[in-house]
Amino acid sequence: MKVKAFFIVFLMVVGSASSFASVYKSGVEASYYAEKYHGCKTANGEVFNMYAMTCAHKTLPFGTILRVTNLSNGKSVDVRVNDRGPFVKGREIDLSKSAAQKLGMIKTGTARVRIEILSKNDTVGQIAKTSSVTDKKTYWDVQVGSFSSRDNANKVAQKLLKSGFENVYFQKTSSVTRVVLKKVPEVKLSSVETKLRENGYSDFVVKKS
Repeated sequence: MKVKAFFIVFLMVVGSASSFASVYKSGVEASYYAEKYHGCKTANGEVFNMYAMTCAHKTLPFGTILRVTNLSNGKSVDVRVNDRGPFVKGREIDLSKSAAQKLGMIKTGTARVRIEILSKNDTVGQIAKTSSVTDKKTYWDVQVGSFSSRDNANKVAQKLLKSGFENVYFQKTSSVTRVVLKKVPEVKLSSVETKLRENGYSDFVVKKS
């Protein structure tokens, strides 16, 4: 049996993504889409997964990471733009079902939200175009979890390595240790997200490297 050596690299980071957030729009209406479109192709060529943290927007570039906050209850979720829509007048953003669940808007179907831009993928040509071509040179960081206990972070990291995940990193702040899959290629992102869910990880956050 071949034994593989795995190395976990420790990165020291200061602050968080929220430090760089900029308000895009506030008081706009969000909706969500689910089973009817599950497994269908999105506008950027990915397969829509209602369990992933993704969304549809009419103009923002594919790959843009947004923080959406439900103004009625203060709940927030980070999502990645990978589709176009919504196509109902007056609606600003269409969330995946899982994202909508985190915002507590499943029963109402819609919600008034604030949208902040955490990172913007400026490599996808004109903003309004709906190209299905994926940029192979784009990389993403996938935060699998954030832990106050270093031991818990290490346990998760070891499980990820044993499950075949690569580039497992620790990112440390003064209060938490994040477990992150670094520099996941754009073309592999969808399969990595699927594999994470299959291994029981559903609360991961994706942002551009």
